[in-house]
Amino acid sequence: MHVLTIHFFQFYIQTLMISVVIGYLADLIVGDPHGMWHPIRLIGNIISGLERVIRKAMPKTDRWAFAGGILLVILVLLCSAGIPLAVLLAAYAVRPWLCFVLQCYMCYAIFATKSLKTESMKVADALEKGGVEEGRRAVSMIVGRDTERLDETGVVKAAVETVAENTSDGIIAPMIFLVIGGPVLGFFYKGANTMDSMVGYKNEKYLYFGRAAARFDDFVNYLPSRISALFMILASCLLRRETVRGVPVMDGKRAAGIWKRDRRNHASPNSAQTESVMAGALGIQLAGDAWYFGKKHEKPTIGDALRPVEREDIARSNRLLYASSAAGLVLCLLVRFLVVLFLIFVL
Repeated sequence: MHVLTIHFFQFYIQTLMISVVIGYLADLIVGDPHGMWHPIRLIGNIISGLERVIRKAMPKTDRWAFAGGILLVILVLLCSAGIPLAVLLAAYAVRPWLCFVLQCYMCYAIFATKSLKTESMKVADALEKGGVEEGRRAVSMIVGRDTERLDETGVVKAAVETVAENTSDGIIAPMIFLVIGGPVLGFFYKGANTMDSMVGYKNEKYLYFGRAAARFDDFVNYLPSRISALFMILASCLLRRETVRGVPVMDGKRAAGIWKRDRRNHASPNSAQTESVMAGALGIQLAGDAWYFGKKHEKPTIGDALRPVEREDIARSNRLLYASSAAGLVLCLLVRFLVVLFLIFVL
């Protein structure tokens, strides 16, 4: 068994780069797998189940709620990384090629590039066909804020902000973890990210129970969000410029400038990193006040309102998403390749 484990990890490392590339390309072509057996959905079910058990077992006090939240983080991360590792090891024991196929599938399931584009473009289509009311309904599926008070500009901004934030959370951050440690580390990241999206709220129910999950998500995204911003700036320099109402769009220099100025204009230490690049690249203003659970939250704006926000900005944000993810994959793989060469020839 010991020898088998050693051979498995050798195989896992050797096939890691190609499985990441195959997973990324499969996601671009096929899109997100739907259904109850989606690995991220399974992580969500684990989180919900553990939350019920922990809350039932612990006293109903703020201190115990905080302790229960820490326990949730530990258990979810162990499951998120441990289950894929066990599945891959068992598959390798049967046939190495089966392990490789599962490894590629896991990488594919972790990426969400096409899914993010599809869901955000549903908002643009809803605005086009059904007006503001349909747009509100569509954007409510991809944001956590209240959407009842949004006008068309607010709906578009919400969709663009979601694309910007998830360029890091849904694509480049998991890509970085995948390139470092394959799907085991990739699912470790997705476990942290999914927990934050499910329990990391500052409302009465999750103020204490979800605090550990929110803080851990901030921690694991600290460097990836900043790397994602740099990839987005690079992509905005590479994309073809267009002029909208006299304002250049996909302006890399302006994207970098707004990032330097506004990258901290958010309660989260990470969210404004990519939102500021998006606002600068498109020449629009994002963020500002928003409603959550019936309560208005005053927030600073991000970017300059050089022109009005329009529906087409959702499609433009997706162009930047795709270019950023492609640039990110190339650079991540290049760095990993150079590190491997260094380890082989220098050490």
